[in-house]
Amino acid sequence: MTLRHKAFVLAMMAAALAMAALALLSIAYGSTMIPLGDVVAALGHAIGLKGHDVSGPVGRIVVDLRLPRTILAICLGGGLGVVGALLQTVTRNDLADPFLFGLSSGAAAGAVSVITVFGDSFGIWTLPIAAFTGGILAACVVLLLVARVRGQGPERLILAGLAVSFMFIALTNYLVFAGDQRAAHSVLFWTMGGLGVARWDNIWLGALGAGTIAAYGLWNHRRLDAFLAGENAAESLGVPVARMRRTTFLVAAFSTAILVSVAGVIGFVGLMIPHLSRPLAGPLHLRLIVSCALFGAVLLLASDLLARTLLPPQELPIGIITSSLGAFFVVTMLIRNRL
Repeated sequence: MTLRHKAFVLAMMAAALAMAALALLSIAYGSTMIPLGDVVAALGHAIGLKGHDVSGPVGRIVVDLRLPRTILAICLGGGLGVVGALLQTVTRNDLADPFLFGLSSGAAAGAVSVITVFGDSFGIWTLPIAAFTGGILAACVVLLLVARVRGQGPERLILAGLAVSFMFIALTNYLVFAGDQRAAHSVLFWTMGGLGVARWDNIWLGALGAGTIAAYGLWNHRRLDAFLAGENAAESLGVPVARMRRTTFLVAAFSTAILVSVAGVIGFVGLMIPHLSRPLAGPLHLRLIVSCALFGAVLLLASDLLARTLLPPQELPIGIITSSLGAFFVVTMLIRNRL
């Protein structure tokens, strides 16, 4: 094993241990503090291990409330981290993330339209369906704009994404003012992201979003590696650059729309995580995707833990934490001349 490979393996082991530790702390801490021993006992009893039985309210809090939330945080962080890495590769833009291309703002507009205007026509699934529809609609509009202009390079995709993002942000603001003013708090919390809606019957959406983008990236990691040498070199290696870029964008849009539909808009994760991962994983995507998934999960678990414990008994939107970290991260990168 080379020294770089050993460093990568050790870093991944440390990230996995950090994720496990944060997952336990995420289950233990909240408006009600639960001892770690009871958390471990409740989790063991839930999977059928014999031991101390933690029943009653404590067992239900651990298994029915906090465990789904923790699993959803892992899926969201890992999925958004991988989305950011793939978008940065195919657009050759270090600032690329779902926000830049209007994917998050489209999903936000869909959800806000339900909260303020249309109501829950499909029950508890109305909000996820509307957010998913908005995200996919934004992606389709971006691709239609790119198809109507000469050249379909990454700069066209970025400009179209910015235009669509501002358009859906304006639509969201209009819906907030034109709709039911009593829903303003719900709109504000949802547009800043939160994991309070995590339940056993909807965390599969988070797993689907994260699994889709991770599987796509791992399956196409060699083609994505070819992008690092430039478009001409990638074409000479047999990679259909334009088609690969569109496909990657669509898969990223699909995954982002699903993730946003269950947790709201959580910013800067897709921007920060690839930059934090590359020094350890290197530029090649097989390792990069694994490290982005682990580091993204660690970041979101830590952010959610802070969001629930900074102002007890209130819960801050998790987007406040990630946006604060993202702003500090971008300023630091600018000072170091790495952006």
